[in-house]
Amino acid sequence: MRKVIGIGETILDIIFKGDQPYKAVPGGSVFNGLVSLGRTGIPVLFISELGNDKVGDIIRDFMKRNHISTDFVDCFPDGKSPVSMAFLDEQQNASYLFYKDYPNQRLEVTLPPIEEDDIFIFGSYYSLNPALRERMVEFIEYARERKAILYYDPNFRNAHAHEAMFLTPVILDNMEAADIVRGSDEDFCNIFKKTDMQEIYREHVEYYCPTLITTHGADGVNLFTSGGNHSHYNSLSVTPVSTIGAGDNFNAGILYGLLKYNIRKKDLPDLSHEMWEKVIRYGIEFSAEVCCSYDNYVSVKFAESYLLPKQS
Repeated sequence: MRKVIGIGETILDIIFKGDQPYKAVPGGSVFNGLVSLGRTGIPVLFISELGNDKVGDIIRDFMKRNHISTDFVDCFPDGKSPVSMAFLDEQQNASYLFYKDYPNQRLEVTLPPIEEDDIFIFGSYYSLNPALRERMVEFIEYARERKAILYYDPNFRNAHAHEAMFLTPVILDNMEAADIVRGSDEDFCNIFKKTDMQEIYREHVEYYCPTLITTHGADGVNLFTSGGNHSHYNSLSVTPVSTIGAGDNFNAGILYGLLKYNIRKKDLPDLSHEMWEKVIRYGIEFSAEVCCSYDNYVSVKFAESYLLPKQS
């Protein structure tokens, strides 16, 4: 069966309502989506790093319970596992404070098994961080050599907007490596200082990656593909409890759809409008589900209704 391999940060999110902590859940941009995929029965590998401490134990145990291999998680003896505090506003959107203490040597793990048409997902500042970039490039190039589908989510938030000019060349390198780029309107505004998604696709993305998916919260989803094709899809109407993990689980839904319909790397350039609509619909459904709880991933009950049959 085809599998999903992700690389990114793993962190313990402490969620605040007002000035009081409400819940603590393992999180991380790529991690959140992988938990949802693991719950649907898809084989998942995760490349990351955690400290040899109580927070690290909590997250590793959580990964095992959700069918995510810990074989490629660097357990460093020096430093501490990262923690974030997420403060929800009246619209249930989160602002963050991060507490991190990493060692000098990072991501000391072996290359994972990747087969043709597996899916490799990467993104966020983790994929841009100068301290990790050399190792990140090694994983990306390995996934390309193995003919995996590469899925890139810039997840470029306000905290790094002032670094956009410095980091844009690295972001473009990531786009060039990717088969699919997916980001929010906020991400692309922070990177390119523009809000017109068609212009962004035409002037900044298409040359590097022909397939761009942009998400706009309640205003829906846009798909841009080569040849000037553009499609719009409406979001589901929900009253959000928390938007933490919404974009991450949109990604999970897209990857789920690619696997459900057995869409392979060679199929992507000529994928029909009808098939894209089916795939993006899963992204919208997974994202809407996450907005209805304080968890960063779809519920086990939701995932059970999406279990995929075993494939050869």
